[in-house]
Amino acid sequence: MMRSRWWSFGFRSTIMLYFVVLIVLPILGIYSQAFTLGWEPFWESITDPLAWKAVLLTLKLSVIATVINVFLGTMIGWVLIRYRFPGRRLLNSLVDLPFALPTAVGGLMILLLLGPNSFVGGLAGKLGFDIVFHEPAIIIAMIFVTFPFVIRAVQPLLEELDKTEEEASYTLGASRARTFFQVVFPSMLPGILSGAMLAFSRALAEFGAVVLVAGNIPGKTLIAAVYIFGEIESDNTMGAAAASVLLLTLSFIILWAVNLVQSRRLGK
Repeated sequence: MMRSRWWSFGFRSTIMLYFVVLIVLPILGIYSQAFTLGWEPFWESITDPLAWKAVLLTLKLSVIATVINVFLGTMIGWVLIRYRFPGRRLLNSLVDLPFALPTAVGGLMILLLLGPNSFVGGLAGKLGFDIVFHEPAIIIAMIFVTFPFVIRAVQPLLEELDKTEEEASYTLGASRARTFFQVVFPSMLPGILSGAMLAFSRALAEFGAVVLVAGNIPGKTLIAAVYIFGEIESDNTMGAAAASVLLLTLSFIILWAVNLVQSRRLGK
């Protein structure tokens, strides 16, 4: 029993030490760096027009990317679960590609496919608008890196859904649309919400894919991650830490909301 207790204590202590060193200490380091000189310098850093515009632009583009992902992810999750067709397993495995692929490679793919020298980029230029180094490219990059979240959150709920409920709805004379919105959609909603919040949180902090396709025009193409990188290059670590604290706090709030949604679903 003593050996078992000591082994259990050592195992738990190792896991907690790992958690503290790799997660807790870096987070505390960012907060402490942001408030090194006190509250007033921190407030001046986050209310700087460049920083504020970068954060607001990041929030706006992240919301747009999340909304698009909610619609696309829900439909793709539905198709992959409810339909059988050649290549379905391959497509299902490709959903996780953004998790395995380096984000910088994703940004390079977007740059090559939609850049000024590409067919699509050249056609867009002839029509009078540009994609790369403008908001559309940033949104596409955010969609790419957050693509799997909604799909993987919706799929298990669709698999667990009892089809007898749908059959009962059809038996009672309900149409397919009414059955979907009154029977299927409520079961999918917790997964859609949790996947959307995770996608939004991930889009806020994206750097690798975005830095290659974003510009540096404040309020138009300068997002928070690129702003933070620029502040570090300018040796303004406090300004970078202050902007990071804003994004980090938003991510904490979103993760707390995700856990709340999941706990309510499990409790139900």
